[in-house]
Amino acid sequence: MRLFYCLLSLCFITLSCDSPKIEADRIYTNANIYTVDPNFSKATTIVTNADTIVAVGNDELINKFNAKETINLKGNTVLPGLIDAHAHILNFGLQLNRVDLFGTNSYKQVIKRITDFVNVNPQTSYIIGRGWDQNDWPSKQFPTKDTLDLLFPDTPVALTRIDGHAMLVNQAALDLAKINSETKIFGGEVIKDKNNQPTGVLIDAPMSLVRNTFPTLTAEHISKALQNAEDTTLSYGLTTVVDAGLSVENIQIIDSLQKINEFKTRIYAMIRNHPEDINYYLQNGIYKTKHLNVRSFKVYADGALGSRGAALKEDYSDQPNHFGSLVISLDEFDSLAKKINNSPFQMNTHAIGDSANYVVLQTYNKLLSNKSNQRWRVEHAQVLDSEDYNLFDGKNILASVQPTHATSDMYWADERLGQERIKHAYAYKTILKSAGNIALGTDFPIEKVNPFLTFYAAVARQDLNAYPENGFNIENSLTREETLKGMTIWAAYANFEETEKGSLEAGKLADFVILDRDIMQVPIQDVPNTEVLQTIIGGQTVYKAN
Repeated sequence: MRLFYCLLSLCFITLSCDSPKIEADRIYTNANIYTVDPNFSKATTIVTNADTIVAVGNDELINKFNAKETINLKGNTVLPGLIDAHAHILNFGLQLNRVDLFGTNSYKQVIKRITDFVNVNPQTSYIIGRGWDQNDWPSKQFPTKDTLDLLFPDTPVALTRIDGHAMLVNQAALDLAKINSETKIFGGEVIKDKNNQPTGVLIDAPMSLVRNTFPTLTAEHISKALQNAEDTTLSYGLTTVVDAGLSVENIQIIDSLQKINEFKTRIYAMIRNHPEDINYYLQNGIYKTKHLNVRSFKVYADGALGSRGAALKEDYSDQPNHFGSLVISLDEFDSLAKKINNSPFQMNTHAIGDSANYVVLQTYNKLLSNKSNQRWRVEHAQVLDSEDYNLFDGKNILASVQPTHATSDMYWADERLGQERIKHAYAYKTILKSAGNIALGTDFPIEKVNPFLTFYAAVARQDLNAYPENGFNIENSLTREETLKGMTIWAAYANFEETEKGSLEAGKLADFVILDRDIMQVPIQDVPNTEVLQTIIGGQTVYKAN
């Protein structure tokens, strides 16, 4: 009997002893965590080791792990690191040192911004700016170069429209680019006056002739632009940015900065459609590190709706007999698509108008019909015929859209498209119903960097003044859960990265963001005011609010 009690006591002692704790770097606890896992579950605790999440759960993890640091988040909301599925981080950084024309409400204000810039930068040899939008001006007409010619007769001036698909230049810039009334180039237009002389406005393709005359940027200049841009993107919780259109040289600069930890943002790089860049990567193959993923080509099918460059099946409602245009010939597009189809790379095509979307979707569908999981993307997918939506299958053909484009364009888009076509524009819910997923981005610097404006626009379909009262085409709004997925796991899926990021699960990269409010619960009008408290990439805090 005595032996029995001894054995029983030993058993209790053994059971009462704690199991050895697992070593880890950090425990983040007392948090309101949206994991965005397959069950869209909630949690209170994340455990990280090095750059990886080792556990996500509740308070029981505190007793299971022995961490070097335990961080009490005091009930703050935690989301997976936010992914901008379509942006231009390098262009954004370059724009910070150029003339900022965003938000100008008249051509007079554009001129003032330029003269103010030149007064501060008197040694400028080429005046470059971006951001004007004639749709925000009283006349809504394209400007002309006359005033620029008077003010800057010898200094070239190139001012890109907000959407990047139109440019206003002065005569000095036209001369430098050798553009005149006889210039013809496929995929765009040199707008002329009644005397058949260039007005200074270029649509799409001719803009490249001007850009080719811009001063050459050094690697140091590019590096500084990227780092300046990152100061802003990290403060908004962006841990991965898809840069839609980069050269080999700029991709290599990004890679070199990341390797020495001087650029922390993860980049999914779309390679620009230049022969030398395409051939380089087709010969060398996909390039992948933990911070850089190079496996897609960015192609333009048409221009933008705001500059009437988007290719439509029927003429513009506010400009009879004008249809916009493709910026790539059908033969060239088909040939390029076939070349990419014979490689491991993804094809991502800018398509705004219903004609451009039709061409892209039909080409994709024809080439991919006997394949699976190719994830070729249509970037923007703004205007489609109702019968074309079913080609988005979420596996071979995906959509990457920007919700703030809808709320920026809604004031004038119906004038361009008419009452019937506008019903099939910016139709994100319709796409989602067909595809089962949708990737969301901003297209910054065309729109603001702030991803919480993306969230708000997707859900509310309103501007910051709650206009229109019932939301713009509100039937195509997304739920908050769908929107968060579009900014995290679905964006990661569109990048072939869903196994390493996009949700907070064990084994994935420790990329997450801590917010000052619960965007899944607060009134939707409060979401645009959200502030990021911390941004964590690979387990390291890369941004912390003051």
